[in-house]
Amino acid sequence: MKKVRWGILGAARIAVTKVIPAMQRGEYCEVAAIASRELLPAQTVARELGIPKAYGSYGELLADPEIDAVYNPLPNHLHVPWSVLAAEAGKHVLCEKPVAMNAEQTLELIAARDRTGVLIGEAFMVRTHPQWLRLIELVRGGRIGELRSGMSSFCYFNRDPKNVRSVRAWGGGALLDIGCYPIKTSRMVFGAEPLRVAGTIERDPTLDGIDRLTSAVLEYPAGHMVFTCCTQAAANQTALYFGTKGNVSLDVPFNPAANEVARLRIDDGRDLAGGGVTVEKIAPCDQYTIQGDQFSSAIREGGQPPVPLEDSLRNMAVIDAVFRSAETGKWEEPRVPERL
Repeated sequence: MKKVRWGILGAARIAVTKVIPAMQRGEYCEVAAIASRELLPAQTVARELGIPKAYGSYGELLADPEIDAVYNPLPNHLHVPWSVLAAEAGKHVLCEKPVAMNAEQTLELIAARDRTGVLIGEAFMVRTHPQWLRLIELVRGGRIGELRSGMSSFCYFNRDPKNVRSVRAWGGGALLDIGCYPIKTSRMVFGAEPLRVAGTIERDPTLDGIDRLTSAVLEYPAGHMVFTCCTQAAANQTALYFGTKGNVSLDVPFNPAANEVARLRIDDGRDLAGGGVTVEKIAPCDQYTIQGDQFSSAIREGGQPPVPLEDSLRNMAVIDAVFRSAETGKWEEPRVPERL
């Protein structure tokens, strides 16, 4: 299969340190160009990572007829505008999470995809990581009995006012940046949509009022999911799912090191000291490489991206409901808006 020629919109840290090197190792990906708002940063990254072309504007990259698809890691508020422009330029789009600022904005992407005929998908790399696929397999297979509940956390520390995650109007804050992961993965594991959610938010009065601590309960038909995300706490990641006959957890659920073994811990619940715990190991792999190859394969073979926009729309509806619940102090039902 012919490799897909990718262009990168911007020199975001995640693109430079994670996604580009991973895609360059892919079987179906060729990173052919990178663009920045100024030429020098693009040239610097291109030279360091061996990318053939560098552009001093996003528009120049989109005008390049040799680019098949773009990866959009721009700040959250620029996800929809530049993804739509890329689609209108005939480029397929892999857009970083969250794919939009809210569910309504996601409809703009769906409309652009349908209008132009390109593929647009959300870059939730966890969707393709073997550790999550195995966890879902264990739950579906009844290894922990009937699924009843889940718990998750995702935290890091950042109080830099110049960081894009500290600007509320740009989609900064914990829920959009990292809270989207427990929501997405719990929807994967439960295999359903939350019926209602209850959320609480603590905002930083010195950093543009961003939500620095957000916690929520998601009520699924089969049980509950509880999660916390925080941008001003020591780095932490957990994912634990409880069933009637045991529980299963991941050591590093959201960004495990590509060169290290990932571990699932299955506990049959026989005692609280861990006597019933078995460990399954997942061979080292790079979830960004897998994501890029699966998206590229979908382009070449006419399939769906790993995370299609219909799924993104439902995820954003849950995020919106958590924000609403924190304001109203009540349970809120996720509202999936109708198409434009």
